[in-house]
Amino acid sequence: MNEMTGSLARVPCTIVTGLLGAGKTTLIRHVLGNAEGRRLAVIVNEFGDVGIDGEILKACGNQACPEENIVELANGCLCCTVADEFIPALDGILSRDAVEHIVIETSGLALPKPLVQAFHWPAIKSRVTVDGVVVVVDGAALADGRVANDLAALAQQRAADAALVHDDPIEEVFADQIACADLVVLNKRDLVDESGLAKAQAAIADALPRRVKTIAVADGKVDAALLLGLGIGTEADIENRRTLHDAEAEHDHDDFDSFVVPLGEIAEPSALSARIAALAEKFDVLRVKGFAAVAGKPLRLLVQAVGGRVTHQYDRPWRAAETRQGQLVVIGLKGLDRAAVARALAG
Repeated sequence: MNEMTGSLARVPCTIVTGLLGAGKTTLIRHVLGNAEGRRLAVIVNEFGDVGIDGEILKACGNQACPEENIVELANGCLCCTVADEFIPALDGILSRDAVEHIVIETSGLALPKPLVQAFHWPAIKSRVTVDGVVVVVDGAALADGRVANDLAALAQQRAADAALVHDDPIEEVFADQIACADLVVLNKRDLVDESGLAKAQAAIADALPRRVKTIAVADGKVDAALLLGLGIGTEADIENRRTLHDAEAEHDHDDFDSFVVPLGEIAEPSALSARIAALAEKFDVLRVKGFAAVAGKPLRLLVQAVGGRVTHQYDRPWRAAETRQGQLVVIGLKGLDRAAVARALAG
């Protein structure tokens, strides 16, 4: 049930956050396909120059959330650009009377607390409320003792410098995201056995500062009824949720880099997948996602990778006005050799 302010119902907003590759976009895509009659809007915050996540969601073609209701913010991490990016985007969505629920997908590096605090801003506090903060975590990575997939290179780099041994930004981001959670979705359940599941659940329990429900799923398949309609009003409690960055005026993401690699038409999806998987061994690459054109195929190939794990599927036909040009967003540690990565992807 929506909270009431005066005679107007505030529109509930679900914030979906989580580290790179945890499965946020996959989860939201599933929600859009199973909206149970709700009229939705989505704000997608990319970390990079091309709105791949927005394109993935738009490809759903679902009447519950038409393309014009999907807003992409690609000019910086949402928690750092609340005033410049988030408020105008929210204003645009709220101008559409038909929207009943807003889903906000943060970038993998976002801290939820500054975003939730923005719901106290005079321009929006009487119009929206935070239905809940949903944190998506990589169950397979947690089972292996990491908060995200394939961070061995980062651990080795920091271990070599005594001054940085206690300074792990990804661990801090994970801790801050969990600290703000109203619901934790342990994703990639299908990639872990019972022992691994117990390890992942224990890692989440150790990080949680209070009792929060955790659900384990595969491929982001969560019943929309479990995600939408929590009715928590998180903004009213956000100051009680202590994070590692509470004393900081601002934060940055200088340890990370992202860039776009154009991709010509490919012959075989399996060969591209092999090249992408090899990136994690040769470079400090955390995430690859995007599209490719396959010779002789009228459908666009959607490609997503976390470390050495690569998946691909055809998502929709190429449109008549589109150039059959692939694009892959590469996200990794600062200092990536962009030219070498591009050569490796080209084969």
